[in-house]
This record gives sequence, C-alpha cells and structure tokens, in this order.
Amino acid sequence: MDKSNFKENTRYTITWRSPEGKLRPANIYVYKMFENAMIARMTDKSGFLYKIAYDDVTKIVMEKAVAKEDQFGIPSAVLDEKVWKDRTMMERYSSSPHMGK
Repeated sequence: MDKSNFKENTRYTITWRSPEGKLRPANIYVYKMFENAMIARMTDKSGFLYKIAYDDVTKIVMEKAVAKEDQFGIPSAVLDEKVWKDRTMMERYSSSPHMGK
C-alpha cells in the first residue's frame, strides 16, 4: 500500500504487519498522513496513537469517511511530523464534541 490508498479523517478496517512481524486485523481512524507513514488511532483498543507505515498495511477491508461533526480532534502540535520522527506510539485521548466526549 502507499499514501494514495488512504485519506485523513477516515475509518478503515485493515490487515497490517504489527511491530512483532505478525499479520493482524485492526480498525483504525487516520488523523494525519506523512510521506511514508500515517498517524492513526486503533478504534478497537486503547487510546494510543500509532505511526503506521503504509508498507505495513497488506489489505484494506473497509473504508468509511467520517462526517465533520463526528471527527475526533487532536491538537495539530501532537500530529506534527517532528514529534513523530523517533516515535511509533503515543498515549493520547481523543474526543468528539458531537459525541459528547
């Protein structure tokens, strides 16, 4: 996969190669896209944000755009590429004003 297969503020069900090297299913919400990786939250796990390389995604099973009022907000400084240069994971709680969270 590459950057053209993904969009920001979109939910995906994917198969990806985890850091342990195993193929795993995952439900993700893409916040930010860089040249070689994206910042996404695993929607079926904790509030961690992950830096996922496009090459690690082997299959997109489902794609669903998220309406503007349902998008989860994170400060842009947290999503800055410099912050993620040497990081692969970050604990960050996300909220959606529309969802009352």
